[in-house]
Amino acid sequence: MSAEEGRTDLKIGDTWLTTGGLPRLLGVIDRDGEEARVVGGAVRNALIGMPIAEVDVATTAVPEEVVKRVTAAGFKPVPTGIEHGTVTVVIDKQPFEVTTLRKDIETYGRHAKVEFGRDWRADAERRDFTINALSVTRDGAVYDYTGGLNDLNHHRVRFIGDPSKRIAEDYLRILRFFRFHAAYGTSDHPDAAGLAACIAGRNGLDQLSRERVRMEILKLVVAPHAVPTLISMTDAGLLLRVLGGVSYLGSFENMTKVEAAIGLEANAVRRLGALAIAVPEDADRLWQRLRLANSERDRLASMGEGWGRISPMYGEKAAKALLYRLRPQQFTDRVLLGWARSQATAQDPEWHALATLPQRWTAPVFPLKGADFMQRGVLQGPALGAAIAAAEQAWVAAGFPSDQAALDTIAENASSAPKK
Repeated sequence: MSAEEGRTDLKIGDTWLTTGGLPRLLGVIDRDGEEARVVGGAVRNALIGMPIAEVDVATTAVPEEVVKRVTAAGFKPVPTGIEHGTVTVVIDKQPFEVTTLRKDIETYGRHAKVEFGRDWRADAERRDFTINALSVTRDGAVYDYTGGLNDLNHHRVRFIGDPSKRIAEDYLRILRFFRFHAAYGTSDHPDAAGLAACIAGRNGLDQLSRERVRMEILKLVVAPHAVPTLISMTDAGLLLRVLGGVSYLGSFENMTKVEAAIGLEANAVRRLGALAIAVPEDADRLWQRLRLANSERDRLASMGEGWGRISPMYGEKAAKALLYRLRPQQFTDRVLLGWARSQATAQDPEWHALATLPQRWTAPVFPLKGADFMQRGVLQGPALGAAIAAAEQAWVAAGFPSDQAALDTIAENASSAPKK
């Protein structure tokens, strides 16, 4: 470190610092006796070459001064968390969260009582992990008060200060500890002190809102090192506490392999199904424990209902019939889960062909309409509905014919049944 506390010899010269709305925002706040820096995830990801999803700014200026300055500059301030010092500033439709430096006076979960300040070290030390406490000035100078650079270089996720104290401030940090390890750590074993504190504080998980738990779990399961991280959570007795049921770690690991085998990106709901779904009732349990969206519950229930009956041995005709009945997404979910729980390897050509059927074949639209049956004497009402259903079933069983002769035969046969 140089003589200026926290300042390192590193410089970030990435274009995201010097183009777009960010330099304009910093130019307004970082002057006239006030200082502003980019903090947190953007700095961390820039240093290791990972994509930057959002940019957060910290400043010595109090919220009212931030609002005054950005308004005068023609930017749009939104008081998204002004009682805790946060103003969202929108520049050319891009949002930036600007938060005044602060220190906790009392800590009780998300609703900590804070006091604004001007001490960059104090602000860094109130954050969760060392790799999230880095900051950078608008000229690219990196500041590190907690050893985050060393931990980042060694792919290590560590709490700042006493892990138990950090966790007691917000018990969601237990899940964040594992999620960040899965994303940025490489060791099969998380930091020992952090792990011990997570186990000791596990009762605090019951205080968390289900929405916050859902958010962390869905991010964790798609992280690069999710498999060893979930194993660590299971060994620590934490995954059972979160999900409320058995975890199928082998199935989860195989799912990551078969997704890659057919070129699919990691999908959080599909991976959650591989981890925790055996029967449809499991979907209801997860829906309640994680407050999943109804569409997510339906996907998981579909996986639980059908994965055990999926096999390449059924042939492409039966596979096309199933794909027609299901949406491509649900078809892929079931096939990949069946594959992940089979004895086949991720290189199995038959499973590969089955899983990629939606990429090779698009289910046609049923070509017969109500008029096709009414002109054959079928009356509107239940009889018409039954005739259409019977015809559609016969059309699928025949392999989706499109020639008119075959369609006429199907319509005639389906129309004769209701008139008997």
